[in-house]
Amino acid sequence: MKLHTLNPQTSLALPNTMAFSIGIRLLRCYHHHFTFTAAPSRFSGLRKASSELRFLSSVTPPRKRVRPVSARRRVTEEEEGGNEGNGSVILRDKGGNEGERIVHTELHKEATEAYMSYAMSVLLGRALPDVRDGLKPVHRRILYAMHELGLSSKKPYKKCARVVGEVLGKFHPHGDNAVYDSLVRMSQDFSLRSPLIRGHGNFGSIDADPPAAMRYTECRLEALTEAMLLADLEQNTVDFVPNFDNSQKEPSLLPARIPHLLLNGASGIAVGMATNIPPHNLGELVDALSALIHNPEATLQELLEYMPGPDFPTGGIIMGNIGILEAYRTGRGRVVIRGKTDIELLDSKTKRAAIIIQEIPYQTNKASLVEKIAALVESKTLEGVSDIRDESDRSGMRVVIELKRGSDPAIVLNNLYRLTGLQSSFSCNMVGILNGRPKLMGLKELLQAFLDFRCSVVERRAKFKLSQAQERNHIVEGIIIGLDNLDEVINTIRKASSHAIATASLRKEFELTEKQAEAILDISLRRLTALERNKFVDEGKSLRGQISKLEELLSSKKQILQLIEEEALEIKNKFFTPRRSQLEDTDNGEVEDIDVIPNEEMLLAISEKGYVKRMKPDTFNLQNRGTIGKSVGKLRVNDAMSDFLVCRAHDKVLYFSDKGTVYSAPAYKIPECSRTAAGTPLVQILSLSDGERITSVIPVSEFAGDQYLVMLTVNGYIKKVSLNYFASIRSTGIIAIQLVTGDELKWVKCCSNNDVVAMASQNGMVILTPCSDVRAVGRNTRGSAAMRLKEGDKLASMDIIPEALQKELDFTLEVHQRKIRSMNGPWLLFVSESGYGKRVPVSRFRTSPLNRVGLIGYKFSSEDRLAAVFVVGFSFGEDGESDEQVVLVSQSGTVNRIKVRDISIQSRYARGVILMRLEHAGKIQSASLITAADADSDHEVEDAAVEA
Repeated sequence: MKLHTLNPQTSLALPNTMAFSIGIRLLRCYHHHFTFTAAPSRFSGLRKASSELRFLSSVTPPRKRVRPVSARRRVTEEEEGGNEGNGSVILRDKGGNEGERIVHTELHKEATEAYMSYAMSVLLGRALPDVRDGLKPVHRRILYAMHELGLSSKKPYKKCARVVGEVLGKFHPHGDNAVYDSLVRMSQDFSLRSPLIRGHGNFGSIDADPPAAMRYTECRLEALTEAMLLADLEQNTVDFVPNFDNSQKEPSLLPARIPHLLLNGASGIAVGMATNIPPHNLGELVDALSALIHNPEATLQELLEYMPGPDFPTGGIIMGNIGILEAYRTGRGRVVIRGKTDIELLDSKTKRAAIIIQEIPYQTNKASLVEKIAALVESKTLEGVSDIRDESDRSGMRVVIELKRGSDPAIVLNNLYRLTGLQSSFSCNMVGILNGRPKLMGLKELLQAFLDFRCSVVERRAKFKLSQAQERNHIVEGIIIGLDNLDEVINTIRKASSHAIATASLRKEFELTEKQAEAILDISLRRLTALERNKFVDEGKSLRGQISKLEELLSSKKQILQLIEEEALEIKNKFFTPRRSQLEDTDNGEVEDIDVIPNEEMLLAISEKGYVKRMKPDTFNLQNRGTIGKSVGKLRVNDAMSDFLVCRAHDKVLYFSDKGTVYSAPAYKIPECSRTAAGTPLVQILSLSDGERITSVIPVSEFAGDQYLVMLTVNGYIKKVSLNYFASIRSTGIIAIQLVTGDELKWVKCCSNNDVVAMASQNGMVILTPCSDVRAVGRNTRGSAAMRLKEGDKLASMDIIPEALQKELDFTLEVHQRKIRSMNGPWLLFVSESGYGKRVPVSRFRTSPLNRVGLIGYKFSSEDRLAAVFVVGFSFGEDGESDEQVVLVSQSGTVNRIKVRDISIQSRYARGVILMRLEHAGKIQSASLITAADADSDHEVEDAAVEA
């Protein structure tokens, strides 16, 4: 018995229990040939455990009739002493005088080898394709049978049942369904990138509709198949092996001219291993093969310049190249494919849109995809969809998904990618049969294996043509000799009494070979003319030239490779089609949570005890100055509001603690709740240490290289750090500033070098300093002194005057020089703890270096302090007044949102006007500024709610 073995890298391990069960079945199969007898007295002496027994079997030679045998104990000298051999079963053939033949075989070893033989039979004969022609045996037999039947691309169609019967009767002794299913798949343009068979009739659809019965459908070969796989088949290019009943021959391979395994890919499941190879574009594949021919040392990156990735027959969009690189390098990789979609506007007034699916991922069932989307819409898992219908026809695919009014198409599309088969992955596992063994190979190894095979095909074809040319040239030379001596030849033939004597006489008289003499005898009389002689002379010259070229070809590996390239380019020029799958340069194509969340504005409210909640921007309506306001919600005992800001859901929120540590979390991670809810503890979102408090929150949409964070501590230290340092923050946080004992990080603002920092103390002293004057340092530093404070005074607030207002600041110097008292903006908006506020023109202040006392900005009474200062005047309405709004939050959680234009413009020494009444609400805890753009967005939300 010949047993196949596997590569150690792909060896199959057979469990002992499986081997044992298979061995028992083998013994049962042999039961009708053998009879076993054993003496009870002999076996009663066994002492070893059953797990230590060895089962032995034997098969008698097939040349003689199998005689009944009996199994008995073979008592040896060692056994008589009680040694090894106990528990053995021996099969003995009672052959009389011929002696006895005993074959010792351990049952578990026999079962293992039999199972391995079966596994290799499945691997080599059914499930895995050959690397050289890229075909499985069933596909190769179907194409060869159609070639033998004469079903070329220019001949009429024939019934598929005729082809299936031919394949079953001659080459493939399996079920007709297996053959017909393989034939159908080779004709489907949505299964193969380049179909090998032209079908006529119903051959199934992308909706997984089954094909018609084989008695109804017809088929013939594609022109590409004839040129790529079947050309030169009769020229001894491949080996022919006997079929299953040894009645005729079939090719072991087809002489492929391009790497068909990469062209159409392959998939199959064998015993212990599988293969899944993606299809590729014909033109790109030939270009990559040519590049390898010209440069055998080409790297994978160089090959990728010609063949950047797979090309699936159903099109789609391939997301990223990481999986492609991994698959081409190691043979294993994961390629993410998305369907191709488009957004169409259905109604310009209501702004209703529809998502049009034009292409779907490879091996995705369109009907199942539509059903899945409908089920998700019905179960409310997928929101924003009003209708779905399939409008596909022969012209192409078109699935229309109509959206509800106000639905964001991008969000719905990302949900489709995440929840349905509109985005799927193709797991590459490029395993093929190479030299009789299954092997996992990368792109370059696959191309090199095909190139080696193609070289052998071209060499064998050249030798075949050379042999034919030499034989024909030999005969032509003999004919020319006969024509040159025509009279003598005729006399010799007339004198001969038989054909054999004439042949012998010609050979002897003119020194001809037997073939040459036979050719002269077979020549007709009409070819004895002088004109026919010239034809033979010309044919001889042509044959000698052909022989010379073939010999030169066989002696030059470079010419063989050049011929391979020319033949591949010929196929490319004739059958090239444009790429269908688009390549998109992304990371991995995975749909993250942020992709399915609308980037809407949101309000964040943070309390001093570390509770945070997210609310919709229309939670607090616009109110008048001097009102009590609306409560922000329920607060914990002894808790107060700390910060209140506006951001977007996709922003990355940076949380700065009093200990100088910064944490990060997406804004949408904060649970959305109502105005009256208490909120979520920050310790559930951030990894805060005991006693650590969040003192400043900065939402960041983009970590630009020219942006900085300005940090200010309670004790008056200031520093500027590049925003890029905070693009990647680990879950446990990183150091933002180095603090001395007793100091706390209190204020953090985002700025650029062209901005100006405005700082104010609790006693109302103000200093303006350009950001460029603040030296940029690293994270783990303390910074420098920001402001020279008087005894008992502390810093109260900080804001940034952006570059857009730089012209106004430049005008400030001119104002001071001319002693002009202008009340125009921009202004500094002051808010005191007692609820008073005012606007003071920036022109009343001048810029100065750090570590200065500053100018008076607010004249407070002894019991009042400054709560916040803002720079206002970014945008103006039609009346020339500011469009900004300020949100005030008291210690008890009451919120008041008022217009900045309602706050009076006063001098630096004025007390201000009442912004919020705080008789029973304590003091102002925090204040936030909403710009004109934020306010407009809020109004749009309110208008949309009214229209709905």
